Amino acid sequence: MQVSTAEFRKGLRIMYDGNPYTIVDFQHVKPGKGGAFVRTKLKHMRLGKVIDNTFRSGEKVELVDFEDKHMQFLYRDDRYHFMDTETYEQVSLSRDEVGDARDYLKEQTEVDVLYIGGAPITVELPNFVELAIAKTDPGVRGDTAQGGTKPATLETGAVVQVPLFLGEGDVVKVDTRTGEYLGRVAAAGA
Repeated sequence: MQVSTAEFRKGLRIMYDGNPYTIVDFQHVKPGKGGAFVRTKLKHMRLGKVIDNTFRSGEKVELVDFEDKHMQFLYRDDRYHFMDTETYEQVSLSRDEVGDARDYLKEQTEVDVLYIGGAPITVELPNFVELAIAKTDPGVRGDTAQGGTKPATLETGAVVQVPLFLGEGDVVKVDTRTGEYLGRVAAAGA
């Protein structure tokens, strides 16, 4: 199936140069002289690299033929192992196939695994995850006038900036798209 540049939206998956890309950002531009065009940022679905590309207004592109399977992360050894929650079929992905999602994967986390042509390509995390702080320096009172932040290493190994009052064992909510701290879910020992 094909779509025109007028139907572009963030998250749309298109084929470009024979490779699957996701539209990260786009902007319709209508200069005073010449034809209108659409400026895009495209993220390669396999490699994760982002490229800039310009399409002529009205140009048609092919949509990616993909399938999303809801899976649960089981465990990690030299590969990452997932189980389909409907068929109980297991699949293992390499570190590169999992990509940035590995920073937020904890056992039992439910994810969507994207398949293209019957092969698993990438892991899509939920937008928010709740993880415990594994290591952080204690916050010292009086360090700031407004309430600063400090780095904290989460149980999965990801490092996020958290407020000074949080300590080890606290469970925090993190936005997986930006790596941003959103709030404390539970205090240590609670």
